[in-house]
Amino acid sequence: MKIIDGKACALQIKGEIAQEVESIKMRGLRPPQLAIILVGNREDSLSYVRSKANTCRSLGMECQTHLLPDDTPEADLYALVDSLNHDAYVDAILIQLPLPDHYDSARILDSIDYRKDADGLHLMNVGLLHLGEPYVMPCTPKGILTLLSTNGIEVAGRHAVVIGRSQLVGEPTAQLLIRKNATVTLCHSHTRNLPELTRLADIVITAAGHPGLLKPEDLKEGAVLIDVAINRTEEGLVGDVYSPATCEALDKRLSAATPVPGGVGPMTIAMLMNNVLDMYKMGSRE
Repeated sequence: MKIIDGKACALQIKGEIAQEVESIKMRGLRPPQLAIILVGNREDSLSYVRSKANTCRSLGMECQTHLLPDDTPEADLYALVDSLNHDAYVDAILIQLPLPDHYDSARILDSIDYRKDADGLHLMNVGLLHLGEPYVMPCTPKGILTLLSTNGIEVAGRHAVVIGRSQLVGEPTAQLLIRKNATVTLCHSHTRNLPELTRLADIVITAAGHPGLLKPEDLKEGAVLIDVAINRTEEGLVGDVYSPATCEALDKRLSAATPVPGGVGPMTIAMLMNNVLDMYKMGSRE
């Protein structure tokens, strides 16, 4: 089984971004800039924001972070987003999810100028993706397709099963695969006889967040597994399928798989950085 190394692929992409940003600055132009908004003090969200900001700066781009208390009035949050929308020096805006429960998350995400929507979650960007004309692609699905492409895994004409229908991963991943001429089955919590479907799939992409969701024998021999999930268990970090307990059996059964950790995760931040650079260029800010 080939290990699909997300760390190595992400490192290469970030290196290319850093070179392009350096070239921009050498021409006397300002670098791309990302603005991150975090509401509340969830430890995991704080960690993600620090990682994104540090990565952005390490590539020569600028990043501003706005850390707001979880009792921030919704009107104040809209006002901040509006100011960033009109800031010519801000190329991309990211609101760290999840927002506290009392906020209307969908409405707040749609208040971002879709041309600055770093996560590709604005209603306009969702619609453009479904039309096959995305302005910006969601980071994790974009990372999944990039991993498949850079590892020489053919998508056209193959049967892919995507497990999970969230707007962050499952739905847009299915759309991107369809655009690449795959035959796609989108599964979810109400899908019956899931193993019967996965045993027919050439590519299985799972982002359900349920460790042990599938056993190695539930996958077709020679299939490709993209395990997006990161679940914290007594074993440590595991995927929906990939874990220390299943690794040996998967190695004998599959042609390729992403490890957990070190598979899709590193690609998500790399694709975010790629989106920031792309939006800088599409905004004609050079």
